[in-house]
Amino acid sequence: MWRLNKVRHKAGRHPDRLEGIRLKKRVQEKELRQARRDKQLVSKRLLLDEDEDQSETTMDTASEEQDVVSLFHKLQHSVPERELHLKILSKALRDPSAQLTFIKLENSMRLLVGLLTGTNATCRLQAVQCLHELSHSPHTNIALACLPATPYLLTYLSGQSTKFTELCLYTLGNLCPESDVVKEKLLAQGIIPALANCIENQRHNLAVVEAAGFSLSQLLQAKDGAGKIIEMVLASSLPSSLLSVLTPDANFGLAPAIECAWCLHYLICNMEDHRLLLALGVLSHCSSLLVSLGGAVDEGNKEEGLELLICPLLRCVGNLLSSCRVEDLGIQVGDVHIVVTLCALLQAYVKTQPALARECAWVLNNLTAHSSAFCSALLTFNLVPGLIQLLRFSQGINTMIMRVLANITYKEKEFCVQLAHLGLLSALCATLKMADKDMVVLSMDVLFMLVLSGPQVTEEFLRQGGLSQVEALQYNTEKEIRRRATYLLENHLFSS
Repeated sequence: MWRLNKVRHKAGRHPDRLEGIRLKKRVQEKELRQARRDKQLVSKRLLLDEDEDQSETTMDTASEEQDVVSLFHKLQHSVPERELHLKILSKALRDPSAQLTFIKLENSMRLLVGLLTGTNATCRLQAVQCLHELSHSPHTNIALACLPATPYLLTYLSGQSTKFTELCLYTLGNLCPESDVVKEKLLAQGIIPALANCIENQRHNLAVVEAAGFSLSQLLQAKDGAGKIIEMVLASSLPSSLLSVLTPDANFGLAPAIECAWCLHYLICNMEDHRLLLALGVLSHCSSLLVSLGGAVDEGNKEEGLELLICPLLRCVGNLLSSCRVEDLGIQVGDVHIVVTLCALLQAYVKTQPALARECAWVLNNLTAHSSAFCSALLTFNLVPGLIQLLRFSQGINTMIMRVLANITYKEKEFCVQLAHLGLLSALCATLKMADKDMVVLSMDVLFMLVLSGPQVTEEFLRQGGLSQVEALQYNTEKEIRRRATYLLENHLFSS
C-alpha cells in the first residue's frame, strides 16, 4: 500500500501536510486489505459422469418426488437390482424438492450409509454419488442430514479408486460451509489431517489433489472459527504441500495449482502473523510463478483459464507484502523484473478483465510503497509511459495507478524530475478535470510532490496550462479539493 516512509527532505519542510497524507493512506491501506479478506466466495461442485449430460436427466418435480419414494422402497427390499436403483436415485436427487423428500423418509440416510459401508463396491460408488448429489443441495438442512456419512467419507479418502476418492472429497467440500455444526463435526472427525494426507500421498494423482484443494478452500473460507482452522492447518503438512503443487502440470493442466493457490490466499487472509509462510518461501514462490506466467502472457500465450491462477497468486503476493520487512523484500520477492511482469499483465487484461488488471496495479502499488528499488525499476525499464496511458481507464484502475506514481514521487527527488520528463505533468492536467473525487485528490497529491522537487518542474506545469486547472478546483463542490487547490496556489504556484 502507499506508505510514506523516509522522506526527510520533504517531510522536514511540510510536516503537518505530509502527516495528514500519511494518515489517510494508512486508512486506505487497511480498507484495501479488508476488501480482499471479505470478498471470499463459497461455491459447490457437482461431478457428472463423463458420458452424461445433466440436461438429459431433468424431469418434472412431481415425477422426481414420486420416483424417490418408489426407489427408496425398492432399495429396502430389492437386493439384486440395488445397483440400478441407486444409479437412478442419484439422478433423481438432483431435484431440490426430491432431495427434501428423500431426507424426510424414515431411515433413508441410514440405508444410504449402510450401502456406503457395504461390501458391494459398485453400490458403494453409487451411494457416494447419491450423497454427492445431496451435498450439492441449496437446502442447508440437508448437510446436517448427511452428517452420519462423513466419518466414512473421510476414512475412504485413503483408498479406493480415483473416482471414488474424488466424489468423497467434493462431497465433503460441499458440506463444509453449510453450518457451524457440520464444520465442527468435520474438524473433530479429522478432516484437516485427512486432507493433508490426501495431498501428500496423492501427488501423482492430480485429480485427487485438485479435489482436496477444493475441499480445503471451502473450509478455509469459514467466517467463524477461522482461527482454530488456521492453527490446525499450520500444524499439518498442508502449507508446504500446497506450495509444492503450485506449479502447473504440463499434461494435467492448471486446475490443481489454481485450487492450491486459492487455499494459500484464504490462509493468508485469515492470518495476522505471516512469518511462518514467509519462512516457507510462499512469497518468493508465488512471485517467481507470476514472473513465469507473465512471460507467457507477454508473448501472446494466453492459455484458457490462466487468469484463474494469476488472480490468487496476485492476492497472495499483495497481502504478504504488507507483512514483509522492507529490508527482506529483495530476498522474499527476488528479481525486480516482477514489475515488468505486473505491467505486462496490466496491459494484457486491462480491456478484457479490468478486475484482474486492478489486482495487478494493487500489487504494483504494494511493491512500490515498500521499496525505492521497485520504483527505480519502473523508471529503468521505461514502464512509466505505459502506466500513464492507463490513467484514462476507470473501474479503480486509474486510481491505483496514480497511487503507484505517488509512491515513486515520495521516494526520491530525482524520480519526480524523471516523471515530469516522461509526461506525467500533462497527464495531471487531464486527471485534474475528472469527475472522480479520489482521482482528483490523488492527482493533487502527486502534483504537490512534483512541484516540491524543484522550480523547473513547476515552471513546466505552468507552461502546460496547469494553473487554470488548479484555479478551477478552488470552486469545486468538495471541501477537501478546494482546500488542496488553495494550498497549492498560495504556497507553490503563484509564489513561483
